[in-house]
Amino acid sequence: MEEPDSPTSPGLRLMDLIEHLVREGRPLALPEVVAGTGWPKPTVHRMLQQLEAGGWLQREPDGRRYALAPRLLRLGEDALGASTQHGVRHAVLRQLVAELGESCNLTALSGAEVVYLDRVESAFPLRLELRPGTRVPLHCSASGKLFLAHLDPSRRRALLDGLSLTHHTATTLVRREALEAELATIRRQGHAFDAEEFVDGLVCIAVPVRAPGERGLRCALALQAPSARVPLARLPAFLPRLAQAAQALARTL
Repeated sequence: MEEPDSPTSPGLRLMDLIEHLVREGRPLALPEVVAGTGWPKPTVHRMLQQLEAGGWLQREPDGRRYALAPRLLRLGEDALGASTQHGVRHAVLRQLVAELGESCNLTALSGAEVVYLDRVESAFPLRLELRPGTRVPLHCSASGKLFLAHLDPSRRRALLDGLSLTHHTATTLVRREALEAELATIRRQGHAFDAEEFVDGLVCIAVPVRAPGERGLRCALALQAPSARVPLARLPAFLPRLAQAAQALARTL
């Protein structure tokens, strides 16, 4: 990474630091940021304090590590929606829905919720219409559980501590131990299911969308269908095509 004493403006140096934190995909303590950037400790400390004061970063409960704050997360969501690549992403979703016949969406983690960045609906009259910008809970959606499973353990623990595991259907996971066991399974298998946990009669499968070089999980691709048309046991059959589409979407991030 470029030295902060170079002619680059202070504003651009702060953007370089934000980019580093985003690419790491987890909260970082000051020594970790110094090691990762190669910049002097006093300089990094001052920059982190500036970003925290501006509402772009926030401290983890341990007071040592810096995480992306809601203001920065909202900016990222808006940037994805306004990007010139939005049309490319929408075309990928549209082709996927044309081939598989079921509604598909691209989502991101936003604080303690999942936000829909883009969505293409199935042509079938029996469907649940959800527009871009819709927010859904983490604990009972396939994308939400996928994000939780791939978080840094300390951040996942902090999020779960603050979540209200509300009943939405008879199959919603409302016990912390059951949810954590499900998250461990998701980490092993690499994808997540929603077994009518958010809406009765609606099943879903979600796969990761990772930007090249990023350790964290920025987005997820999900397919939703009525269980009357696509039983839960049939969802894994969509995985190969979803994985291909996820790779295409990753190249647009």
